[in-house]
Amino acid sequence: MTEEARIKLLLVDNHPVVRAGIQHFIRHTNSIQVVAEANSGQEALKIARQIEVSMILIEIALNDRNGIDILKQIKREFPEIAVIVFSSHREDQYAIRALKAGAAGFLNKHATEAELLHAIKQVASGLKFITPELAQEMANNLNHEHANEPHKTLSDREYQTMIMIASGKSVSDIAKELSLSVKTISEYRSRILLKMKLRHNAELTHYAIKNELVE
Repeated sequence: MTEEARIKLLLVDNHPVVRAGIQHFIRHTNSIQVVAEANSGQEALKIARQIEVSMILIEIALNDRNGIDILKQIKREFPEIAVIVFSSHREDQYAIRALKAGAAGFLNKHATEAELLHAIKQVASGLKFITPELAQEMANNLNHEHANEPHKTLSDREYQTMIMIASGKSVSDIAKELSLSVKTISEYRSRILLKMKLRHNAELTHYAIKNELVE
């Protein structure tokens, strides 16, 4: 395969060991070239503006911005770049949101090297990629009463905040991690409780655990 025909991949993950592991096995393929790495969303955008990239493999949990937000901005600026979300989050937490935001595929980090390679090549061919397990879950949810679960009414940022609150993080911790003000996170929390008809964090946490949104 010629250099021009290879998939030009940008890796975006804030863990160097993850990027190194992906680099290691991709190095043995002749159809994919890792052209750059980024450890933050802003760095990924900067690279995409400077060099030719045909595909981005991105984690949702970045240090500077939520991966879904970065995904949306990438698709606005570079609609031709295919994006695969490769995340430590469970599929039932973020996969549908990622796909709706423009991702061409979603894969959990528990996937094997063969599964990741298959996802990259399938997306490069112009197709979407989801695992059989996610496809089954989506099929089961068609016309299902759970389609109207309260947490599905939340925006991406509200959903992220809800998960973090349910995981035991304080408003100030969340604000620091998301690089937002405490006031903004408090407003998100108020909207979450209102939309979900909950009274306080304890009820929110109970809801998240009951619905297996957090472990």
